[in-house]
Amino acid sequence: MKTLASRPACPVSRRAVIQTLAVALLAPTLSTAQAQLALSTAINRVARFRALSQRIAKVYCQIHLNVLPDQARTVLTTARQLVRSGFEDLAKVQWPTDLARMVADIQKQADTLESLLVLPPTRDSVAAVAAQSDKMMAASQATTEAFEKYAKLGSAKLVNMAGRQRALSQRLAKNYFLVAAKLESKGTQEQMKADAAEFRQAMATLTAAPVSTPAIRNELALGDSQWLFFDGALQRKPDDRGLETVATTSERMLEVMDRLTGLYDAALKEVLG
Repeated sequence: MKTLASRPACPVSRRAVIQTLAVALLAPTLSTAQAQLALSTAINRVARFRALSQRIAKVYCQIHLNVLPDQARTVLTTARQLVRSGFEDLAKVQWPTDLARMVADIQKQADTLESLLVLPPTRDSVAAVAAQSDKMMAASQATTEAFEKYAKLGSAKLVNMAGRQRALSQRLAKNYFLVAAKLESKGTQEQMKADAAEFRQAMATLTAAPVSTPAIRNELALGDSQWLFFDGALQRKPDDRGLETVATTSERMLEVMDRLTGLYDAALKEVLG
């Protein structure tokens, strides 16, 4: 695939792709413009549920540990609002039955997670929230992959991959806090190592991808530098300083990866447009 900057004009080919997507993916009453926006936004929104599930569990445990609790409560409120707005965005389009069923499953998992958050953070409630957040992430991952397959465009895969970086950053921080709370499971340490390895590999893949813009390249460079700070924080033992550093660097890492996902989202619109 050509980079966006050097991509030659192929209006007939693009129209064929758009028509195929509009028929196969969306309700027949949608206009071409609506189809483009719906598909691109859906991949980003569904992918974001992965990160939100882990972010919610992270800050809920953070409150339990009394690590920057005021900041954590603010983040928790924001994350819960983003979950609700994400489902509102997806509800604006009538999706094919199989995709609609998968989105409904995410919402079911999200509603269960939301019901657990009314409890004050205790060892038992933190463990329950962490377990439910993983169920929501698994449902979101499967649905994101389904939307990516429908898109059949390389840039859709990049939106998925960049979006997963958001989730990995939050799951790493969540598991760090669970270790600090002595609530980790048997495989927590192994998952942290695997998530860190996947994050590094994905950054390399995104950097090498042919779909690029100056803004994407700048954000990738910033992501690499932020990863060094975040990874260094994760290597610290979970003492007071280590916990605060992971709390702040995980949020910065999320911000960078969220902007990067948005840039790939915009790239997908450009390919479709």
